[in-house]
Amino acid sequence: MTDITANAGQGKEGQADAPVTAQERPDLLIGLGLIAIGGCLIFTLSILIADFVVPHHDWVADTISDLGAGELEWIVDIGIYSFSAALLACATGAAHVHLGRHGWTFGIYGLIVTALVVFLIGARNEYGDQDQDGAVIHIYLVYALGGLFAAIPWAMSAGARRAGEGYGRACLWASWLWIVSAPVFFMLPTSIDGIYERYLGLLTFVYVCALGLLFIRRGLAKRG
Repeated sequence: MTDITANAGQGKEGQADAPVTAQERPDLLIGLGLIAIGGCLIFTLSILIADFVVPHHDWVADTISDLGAGELEWIVDIGIYSFSAALLACATGAAHVHLGRHGWTFGIYGLIVTALVVFLIGARNEYGDQDQDGAVIHIYLVYALGGLFAAIPWAMSAGARRAGEGYGRACLWASWLWIVSAPVFFMLPTSIDGIYERYLGLLTFVYVCALGLLFIRRGLAKRG
């Protein structure tokens, strides 16, 4: 257990106040890990439901963005916001259990920014319907996600490895596969880009779920 003890200051009588002790909280870690994994599961479930209920949808050819437009957009929006919450849970857990140096810190900030980007993608509703009202920023948000999901897992891999070799490998594999795979999406014919986008989504889940599992197992170990 990590303890950080420091004097809080001087009391009225000139005596030092009781020491302030900061500790890892097992229940907090477990809860954040469950949110991280649960957010990925809800996003997956929302896409599967939308694939079946959205009329005239081809899950091989049509992208997730296409599911996020129209009268039933709220189904995918629930998943998008859940994934945003998962990213925030990862950022909070990583800040609570700081396992690395500058790379881990970069990852924490990056996760916060990524959560915001994902949230904006859902909130702006600019995808799939040729929306031209105001400034259209969807494509720039997509580019931002591309860079973030390439850099963050790699930056946090060394710290994750301190908790277990498998966590570090999961981060590295998610990063490298993303770097190789993500640019291909923009070169694919529209007849198959839908299923390929789902593959890219699974790569992000590998990283997020790895962190979630790290928090859960660490919390259970601390509780025991």
